[in-house]
Amino acid sequence: MGIRITGGKWVVVFGDQLDLNACIWRDFDKKTDAIWMAEASGESTHVWSSKPRIALFLSAMRHFRDAMRKRGFCVHYRELEPAQRGDLFDYLRDDIEHHKPALVAFTRPGEWRILHALERLLQTTQTASKMYEDGHFLTSPADFASFANGRKQLRMEYFYRELRKRFDVLMAPNGSPAGGKWNYDSENRGSFPKSGPIDLQQGPTFKPDHITLSVLQLVEKIFANHPGSLGDFFWPVTPQEAEQLLDAFIENRLSQFGDYQDAMWTNEPWLYHSWISAALNLKLLNPRTVCQKAEAAWREGKVPLNAVEGFVRQILGWREYVRGIYWHFMPDYASGNALDANEPLPDFYWTGKTEYTCLSESIKQTLRYGYAHHIQRLMVTGLYALLLGVKPRAIHEWYLAVYVDAVEWVELPNVIGMSQFADGGLMASKPYAASGKYIQRMSNYCSTCPKNPAVRTGANACPFTTLYWDFLLRNQQRLRGNQRMSMQLRNLDRTDAKERDAIRNAADALRNQAALARPK
Repeated sequence: MGIRITGGKWVVVFGDQLDLNACIWRDFDKKTDAIWMAEASGESTHVWSSKPRIALFLSAMRHFRDAMRKRGFCVHYRELEPAQRGDLFDYLRDDIEHHKPALVAFTRPGEWRILHALERLLQTTQTASKMYEDGHFLTSPADFASFANGRKQLRMEYFYRELRKRFDVLMAPNGSPAGGKWNYDSENRGSFPKSGPIDLQQGPTFKPDHITLSVLQLVEKIFANHPGSLGDFFWPVTPQEAEQLLDAFIENRLSQFGDYQDAMWTNEPWLYHSWISAALNLKLLNPRTVCQKAEAAWREGKVPLNAVEGFVRQILGWREYVRGIYWHFMPDYASGNALDANEPLPDFYWTGKTEYTCLSESIKQTLRYGYAHHIQRLMVTGLYALLLGVKPRAIHEWYLAVYVDAVEWVELPNVIGMSQFADGGLMASKPYAASGKYIQRMSNYCSTCPKNPAVRTGANACPFTTLYWDFLLRNQQRLRGNQRMSMQLRNLDRTDAKERDAIRNAADALRNQAALARPK
């Protein structure tokens, strides 16, 4: 099943392109063409990727390879070996120069770095090539460019509405949105009662097969010093497993997802979320299938509309929108730093060793599973980095490294644009800045934390609250023209000079404390 050297076409497949039904296979001739794939250690070290993330990519890739071979495709596949250290494009260059394929075809990658390196390689080797747009997505970069053309502001809501109409998702027969409203976000912000979440129905976990077990052993051996653990690895690595996970979510958790998608609770990492983002981003699961099954559950009366709309908005709206942002504004987008934030990332992001319960809970579960839900990412780990003033590139690279669903097209805009406001408002209408009171309202984390979210200075002050007021002080001139920040800035204006000095000193102490904790 090695490389054919008959002058046929090679199809290069990257680790996040494991789509058995991709558009590129329509032009594939099994008699003359071949698939080229490679595992390269460099793809796990250009950011310090966690063990769960590395293992998921490698296992899913190997399962895809075997599935394509069973379908009669010729697959040339380089497996990672313990003594091997290599770069993906060095491998590809060597094989191209040795075998000289007539054409190299590929689907648009999920990362600008990969696309740029591939195009440069094909140019230097003088290899004919053809790029296919990724039919996994419902929209293309050209679709987004058309949407963005002539608009002073880009907002997901309007893009989302266009897609709802275009693909007839959650629409009434008269062309209006189901239920009469486009967006049920106001009904997606519930917090748990004091007794906590009720009737939690956990989804299926997938026992590692022989392929996954061999990958887990390999990762432990080669990447022993990388963060994270593999003792709880149960992610889906095939399309069949991914669909089982989706079905279990719709059957058991979607009905509660609408009310509690923003809620958090100690020792409950999964709650009512779907956990399908990794399967979607590796292309094991099709977003059309996801939306169709969710909508069918609502039309059959099994789940409420606010739950389905909130879920569909994440898939059809936000996921397509952030990809549009990424390809429309890269590569400059990655270097955005509109708030001039330059603090290093605290070391506890790699260990979870901090006295602050919300951060400890969110980071430790991240390192254990490679997972945290969107509010833990946005309003705990992301919020702390925003308020502290961490350099956007540093927190971006952390997210890209630690989460199993992290592919740059989706991770970068979510961090640079939404979480850190480093694009100056291109993607989000305001910074997601909040004090510790938000975390107290949406979780029980504060009940076991030694700090008080209502206090902004002093020994028992919550660092989120201290840093929230310091964030407003640091950025007040930048944010004065933002109407959505006007109330927060009016509250800031009520503080006197003595209080402001106390806030600044307390915030500086937190930064110094973080600096002292870093390894020398």
